[in-house]
Amino acid sequence: MAVHLAPDKLADLETAVAMVRPGSMVALGGGLSARLPMALVRGLIRAGIGDLHVVGSAHSLDVDLLAAAGAISVCEESYVGYEQDHGLAPAFRRAAEEGSLEARESCCDTILTQLRAAEMGLSFLPVHGVKGTDIEGLHPEYSRVACPFTGHEYVAVPPLAPDVALVHAPIGDRAGNLHIEQPYVLDERFAVASTMVVATVDRIVSTDEVARAGIVIPYYRVAAVAEAPFGAHPSSCYPGYAYDRDHLATWVAEARTAEGAEGYLRRYVTGVDEDGYRRLIGADRLEHLTGYRDSGGAWMEMFR
Repeated sequence: MAVHLAPDKLADLETAVAMVRPGSMVALGGGLSARLPMALVRGLIRAGIGDLHVVGSAHSLDVDLLAAAGAISVCEESYVGYEQDHGLAPAFRRAAEEGSLEARESCCDTILTQLRAAEMGLSFLPVHGVKGTDIEGLHPEYSRVACPFTGHEYVAVPPLAPDVALVHAPIGDRAGNLHIEQPYVLDERFAVASTMVVATVDRIVSTDEVARAGIVIPYYRVAAVAEAPFGAHPSSCYPGYAYDRDHLATWVAEARTAEGAEGYLRRYVTGVDEDGYRRLIGADRLEHLTGYRDSGGAWMEMFR
């Protein structure tokens, strides 16, 4: 297990992104439309870092943008889409259908078990739920193993040790200690199983403040941390801000065609840096997303 002991990991976003090498296996933190490492994802696209083997639990815009940019060679996810809100991810689906990326459907349980095998230094761990499903056929690296006590046959899954985990957190310190509010999704496991964590945070704060909130990912797993306000936008980052339903709808509508997706990328990603991205979204809109906390009525109105 690699450890990262530099006392000061604070970096600008471009330096943090450059730690991800083309062809890397990249674990994406967060899930669905919550706490996605969007500033890092946009940074990868701006830097032209591709041929990525992406793994995660269930994701949306992060994978969709990377697919639209042609940055993914292999994607292992249980689901890529926007649930009942906006449906499936159009750019990812198009890339999978056209064969420009290899989609290896997995499930949260197998990925979690593989990460635990990597944490424990084991060559495999058994799972039961995918036995007899087509998921086995998508993963020739899986095998079968018989229990030495009962003879029951399980699916044996190998360890999963990503090269880098990309994580966004509401707060962290310069050393790389990160606080994340629950649910953690797979971020804790990614942090231990991966060679390194590259993180963004909405705010850099003192170590004492992170400790009071609760250190979820410790500094020695983190290779770099960059301050990126609203760095999960348009996904949410509790307790700071809600997800931007309107902006996600804009992307989904444009991404129904390759030309529309390219236009979005030019406007919101490759044509601007992160400061420019926030200016495009608008300070009033970003402030509005923090208003979900004011009352139950404010929260409900935001999603009408």
